[in-house]
Amino acid sequence: MATTINDLVLVHIDEKPGFYARIEDVSPDVKPGWWGVKLLVLTVPLEVYTWILEEAQINGAPFTMGGTPVRLEKVVSPVLRDAAAAEPRQKAPASAPAVQTKEPAKGGNVVSLLDRKKEK
Repeated sequence: MATTINDLVLVHIDEKPGFYARIEDVSPDVKPGWWGVKLLVLTVPLEVYTWILEEAQINGAPFTMGGTPVRLEKVVSPVLRDAAAAEPRQKAPASAPAVQTKEPAKGGNVVSLLDRKKEK
């Protein structure tokens, strides 16, 4: 499963979880086969790092920075993971057109934060 723009990653530093980040951009570096990866680091305050990585490193292969082991691990939301596990894996025929429906998503309840404020 390839890691790409808008994916969340857990960055492991020295083989321990270090911080979460969202991949904001991936652009070609001047060195062939390398990419400038812009990470929005989810800390307080927010920070933006740009690392030059190979595609395998973006997808989880370990590497070092200044001799320190680093690894990106793609994070999949438990909501998406559970939904994917619940749906049967069926492939649509190659000739079938994509269908968009306007039906609301089924699942959890919608809670209005505005209504919650009024109750207090």
